[in-house]
Amino acid sequence: MVSPDTRFTVNISLLFTEFPLLERPAAAAAAGFDAVELWWPWPDTPTPEAAELDALRGALRDAGTRLTGLNFYAGQLPGPDRGALSVPGEESDRFRANIDVAADFAASLECRALNALYGNRVEGADPVEQDRLALENLTYAARAADRVGAVLLVEALNKPESPHYPLVSAPAAVEVVQRVNAATGLDNARFLMDLYHLAMNGEDLPEVIERHTALTGHVQIADSPGRGAPGTGSLDVADLLARLRKAGYDGWVGLEYKPGDPPGPQSFAWLPVPLRASGR
Repeated sequence: MVSPDTRFTVNISLLFTEFPLLERPAAAAAAGFDAVELWWPWPDTPTPEAAELDALRGALRDAGTRLTGLNFYAGQLPGPDRGALSVPGEESDRFRANIDVAADFAASLECRALNALYGNRVEGADPVEQDRLALENLTYAARAADRVGAVLLVEALNKPESPHYPLVSAPAAVEVVQRVNAATGLDNARFLMDLYHLAMNGEDLPEVIERHTALTGHVQIADSPGRGAPGTGSLDVADLLARLRKAGYDGWVGLEYKPGDPPGPQSFAWLPVPLRASGR
């Protein structure tokens, strides 16, 4: 059983996808959640029309759902196209164009966490140059996040599903966080601890929690293998969440898992309704 003090937020880019985007906040609220997070909802454009931004903002407000996390533009998700900020050329330019758009949208909803996916290694590009470009773009993103009172999140993905993504361990992501903080002096870059990705990489999750909770700004969960709801794989999610609380983590825990087939209320059967709302 998870602690009643855990604050859950539900990722409506993976869950409630049986509904159109603008109906998902209301669907999450109807299921008992008052907090949601999002990948960048317009994968084809980093700079959507103001009317699209207004419509999503209105849907979130009308549903009474708080936006707790938002990804910067990162291309098509989910899939092998992971991130844009370290990809030279057009994709990096698209990320740069998105920074203030995403930060301002987050600020308008008092969202305090912005996630920047690092980006794949790409054929023909020097990895050293990609890392230089990544640090440059992450410093811009960290400054934009600081301007709106938010933290910048950097996460590790898993090598089996994202073989060209260079940050496939907790230490690798934490090292980038430290570089960004050193470059900006703002100390607002934080590690996004996604327990599913780390489990898929074979990491010792209790050790990750012990070593890196102090630098963690957000946690996401899914069971492994399969990326389903807790209870569908082999992870003891309740124990891991208890370890996080003992280590001092009191932030949001994002439900970033795949829905059941077919999707529906059974996706949340593991979490009693009274524990779903952060304002309980």
